[in-house]
Amino acid sequence: MGENKKIILTGDRPTGKLHVGHYVGSLKRRVELQNSGEYDEIYIMIADAQALTDNADNPQKVRDNILEVALDYLSVGIDPAKSNILIQSYVSELTELSFYYMNLVTVSRLQRNPTVKAEIQMRNFETSIPVGFFTYPISQAADITAFEATAVPAGEDQMPMVEQTKEIVHKFNSVYGETLVDPQILLPSNKVCLRLPGIDGKAKMSKSLGNCIYLSEPEAEVKKKIMSMFTDPDHIRIEDPGKLEGNMVFTYLDAFCRQEHFAEYLPEYANLDELKEHYKRGGLGDVKVKKFLNNVVQEELRPIRAKRAEYEKNMDEVYEILKKGSEAAKEKAAVTLSKVKAAMKINYFDGQGIRL
Repeated sequence: MGENKKIILTGDRPTGKLHVGHYVGSLKRRVELQNSGEYDEIYIMIADAQALTDNADNPQKVRDNILEVALDYLSVGIDPAKSNILIQSYVSELTELSFYYMNLVTVSRLQRNPTVKAEIQMRNFETSIPVGFFTYPISQAADITAFEATAVPAGEDQMPMVEQTKEIVHKFNSVYGETLVDPQILLPSNKVCLRLPGIDGKAKMSKSLGNCIYLSEPEAEVKKKIMSMFTDPDHIRIEDPGKLEGNMVFTYLDAFCRQEHFAEYLPEYANLDELKEHYKRGGLGDVKVKKFLNNVVQEELRPIRAKRAEYEKNMDEVYEILKKGSEAAKEKAAVTLSKVKAAMKINYFDGQGIRL
């Protein structure tokens, strides 16, 4: 077993540039965890093989986005000296582990997985689900166990996936003996950041809806998006009382705003509660609140943009970081795979010759 090491595995599918929803939902927390010094090993995976399960006809899109995602990781502060950034398809051991785990899961159990159900509906796959997509929870179990992850930072929507991994781990260990490490999900501490909605008030930021603010967007573009944000449709005149529920400007302030932002950008209010109170009773215009939000978000994104620009000047370095991270991940996964094969008694030529 993993000598009681504390190990993190997390990642993203490279289907587009990462946006502020990813940032408040997971990226910021990853950087905190990385810098906490609590973890012995950290693996952050660019899940290109997983992205191909529903983009099989568009491999160039996936390929192009690998570097975009890597740049987003590095720009927010993922440090290659502390974290291995890896490309999933490079670690072929993951495929082999998935193949063995498939024997431990029934079709009906996969069909009951709420995350899979929701994703199938979202992609209109009801009539023809690609098998690779359907078995995603099994490949995710391979990802998590290959690196002997003890912690998987993820949102509540991923809980069924981690549960399924735990089931596979328990089943494997009960059939073949204690081999795999049992992972725990690490939920975000900040509830508002669980799922940041799109700027149009739709449930989720998505590239296809065009309602995202990307981490790599220029300042002027971000401002334009913030100034066009969905607020309270009944708040027509400044003196009208305003609603906070479903008002994206306040949802984003909840996610981004800190006490010190008021002293700097809006000194007539002591804190966010005061601003909300004024908005609710009337007399505070949307434009003023949007301008404040723009200042807050731009302050957060400025150093990210600058760091990205530095890395963009040296793409060879980014390439090397990915290569090194993928190689380290492959080594780690190979150790787990050999333990798995030994437990399953399929390690025929390991040292001793075949003892059937």
